[in-house]
Amino acid sequence: MSETLTSSIKTLLKETFEGPGNDGSYYTESRPNTGIFGTLDGLTAEDASRSINGSTIAAHSDHIRYYLWVIRTMISGADFEKDWDASWTIATVDEVKWGEIREGLHNEYESLFEEIDTIDLGKWLTNVNATIAHSAYHLGALRQMLKNLEISKID
Repeated sequence: MSETLTSSIKTLLKETFEGPGNDGSYYTESRPNTGIFGTLDGLTAEDASRSINGSTIAAHSDHIRYYLWVIRTMISGADFEKDWDASWTIATVDEVKWGEIREGLHNEYESLFEEIDTIDLGKWLTNVNATIAHSAYHLGALRQMLKNLEISKID
């Protein structure tokens, strides 16, 4: 695949997870720290464990991590069984578990980001594009949950 396509994919992945660069954004807020990582920064385990519309920030975060792992495992050709339901089981976390979820999310993202340069994008393009769309969807959900969390902190 072309370098332009690879660069485009990496730009969108980076915006979704790390936030937009200095030149503005393609689809997120153009302010700093509006990607997934910036959205999660500073949240306590208590914040991440609060039920908002039947889910938690911790569950969304771990689900994103799991999705990245699934895509990377598929690309590697390893046999595995997907368990989407299990990726939603986390409700309450302590600070240690919350740190583990965030670290695992960073690690899965960084691994996939590096692999984009080496994989056959012709074969995996739909999966990689789905990763961007899926993660962007959850970024939006997290941002909305954060707004709800800010309201509940005032009460």
